[in-house]
Amino acid sequence: MKVTICGAGRTGHLNAVLFKQRDGVEVSVLTSSAQLAGKWSNGEQIWRATLSDGSVLAGRIDHVGIDPSTALAGTDLVVVTQPAHARPALLRQVAPHLPDDKRVSVGAIPGFCGFDWLAEAALGGRENVMIWGMKDVPHTAYNLIAGSQVRMGGAKAQLYAALHRREAKAAKEELSDLLGPLYEAPISILEDYLEITLTPGNALMHPAVLYGLVGPGAPWEERPFDEPICWWSDCPRTGAEMLEACDAENQVLKHAAERRLKVNLASVKPLKQELIEAYGDQIGDDSTMYSLLRTNSAYAGIRAPLVANPDGPGLVIDRESRAFHEDIAFGQALLLQMAKRLDVPVPTIETTYHWARAYHGNLPQPPLNFVPMKWAEAIG
Repeated sequence: MKVTICGAGRTGHLNAVLFKQRDGVEVSVLTSSAQLAGKWSNGEQIWRATLSDGSVLAGRIDHVGIDPSTALAGTDLVVVTQPAHARPALLRQVAPHLPDDKRVSVGAIPGFCGFDWLAEAALGGRENVMIWGMKDVPHTAYNLIAGSQVRMGGAKAQLYAALHRREAKAAKEELSDLLGPLYEAPISILEDYLEITLTPGNALMHPAVLYGLVGPGAPWEERPFDEPICWWSDCPRTGAEMLEACDAENQVLKHAAERRLKVNLASVKPLKQELIEAYGDQIGDDSTMYSLLRTNSAYAGIRAPLVANPDGPGLVIDRESRAFHEDIAFGQALLLQMAKRLDVPVPTIETTYHWARAYHGNLPQPPLNFVPMKWAEAIG
């Protein structure tokens, strides 16, 4: 089986190494980095992943390049790991080069931010393409050295994937057979893709923690950081409380979607429950959201996005971070669009969204025209 991974960041790198541990899997990586493609062409073809116990997995990647026609030639499975805001352009780039003489599965890890709708808009006319997404990343990953190594963090005990609504029921078994051999954790196929879109994740988590760090009344609202900090083990209590409020609103949004669309989204659980089920005994204290975030060993060492302060000593939040361009401008914007369609007030999500856009000062707004025109409004 040939797998093409689109994106060579932390998740793409780690999955490339993991897939190469499986017999008979050819891994091709499509990247936008000519430098990374050049490293591979010059013979640096072994990618590594360091595990939590210090052991190392290694795999010889079969192809790394910037030309989609080469990277996608004969592929069976396409895995998109690029951030959500980069996916519209990526899918337009990929579409003309997908094989048309066989079944091809195109999915995203993670599949959040309406990937099913986005892929349908780009690939809707391709009947041989199966669209899917994974609920979350199978493992956390950090400390990436591009084209060389990455450190693997905590693993999920159970993985979940979903298919676009257009896919036939028989495609569930097909997707399970395709993904199952690639991962150690068992994979369940969800009933509806909204179970991924509405699963609480970074679009709720990162904006809330940013608000707690540098928002109104926050410890670093008006002063730089003296040293690097971690997203989760250094999460302030205010950020955790803001996150709980955003998550509660997401649950209201879920229930509204269930009523309007006549679907069962029971798998979209409150974030605290999701994290406990995902990480289990890797969490030292799960009594509160605050204690859970700060004692989850799977999150340990994941640093907040900081850069050198251009106006003096210390560090400041990196405005080029995915927390802004993916989680806020794309992820939160989509949730607000869905809430509007469903007539659901989400004041805390709206507060973090508008605060973050003002804090950033120049955050682009990706178009949300891939959301079906009649979604939710024509049902109910």
